[in-house]
Amino acid sequence: MKVSPGKYAASLISSILRPKLPWIFVGAFLFGACAGQLSTWIVSSQKSEGTAGEYSGTDVSSASSAGLSMESQSWGLSFQQDGQRPAGNATPEELKQYDAYYASDTQDKVLYITFDAGYENGNTPAILEALKKHSAPAAFFVVGNFIEDNPDLVKRIVSEGHTIGNHTMTHPDMSGISTLESFRQELKGVETLYEELTGEPMTKFYRPPRGVYSTENLSMAKELGYSTFFWSLAYVDWIQDQQPTKEEAFSKLLTRVHPGCIVLLHSTSSTNAAILDELLTKWEDMGYHFASLNELTGA
Repeated sequence: MKVSPGKYAASLISSILRPKLPWIFVGAFLFGACAGQLSTWIVSSQKSEGTAGEYSGTDVSSASSAGLSMESQSWGLSFQQDGQRPAGNATPEELKQYDAYYASDTQDKVLYITFDAGYENGNTPAILEALKKHSAPAAFFVVGNFIEDNPDLVKRIVSEGHTIGNHTMTHPDMSGISTLESFRQELKGVETLYEELTGEPMTKFYRPPRGVYSTENLSMAKELGYSTFFWSLAYVDWIQDQQPTKEEAFSKLLTRVHPGCIVLLHSTSSTNAAILDELLTKWEDMGYHFASLNELTGA
């Protein structure tokens, strides 16, 4: 099944309509409102703005203090203090049992850069140039059609020392998949395309589409040998006709970066392509260095 840019974008936005329950209290302020199907949280403190994630809108918080749940949910974050790791739906310790990560539990100023790639629109080459300039390894989580449509680009990504991760074959809501065999098919399709193209086995790194998951999914991924990766820093960069300005991007990506951060960006973003060199420089000036997800997992 080929995922068109329009369908991919629609799937990103669809989780905005997923209802969530308000819960966050910061000091004397109550943040969050759920009205009908709209799950956008209203916040009145810049520091406590959360990131509901890649697809359900950033600057909104869906992180739950209840920890991991068996029910389907969207990965979410709550930023309490600049420069510190945000709270997520689950702690690093809770995720570890599933070989899952959203950040490294460390005080070392290390960053793990990741991109989600549902399709290619010409911005990835500039991103690769910036990564090469800073010797920054990255992981690109790709949908099946990305490999089919961009074989030379995939080969370049690999040849320059980056990792291709699995973002599923058709970008579905994986939490709705109840059988291991169906779950396997979504991952195996990408594996097969990658192996046919490169002649090498695919690194078993997985990111759930739209950040939607369940503990059953996490268990399935682990059973298939995969590590699952969420994120601890992201911003709204995927809407093609509403690209953020450089200033808007830096206001999030510089203030919320933290030791052990897994950064999620989209390779389709023209803003990311334009600012990445300067962004990496600024992070380096703040004392950060870059590492691969292989180093995080010890793979």
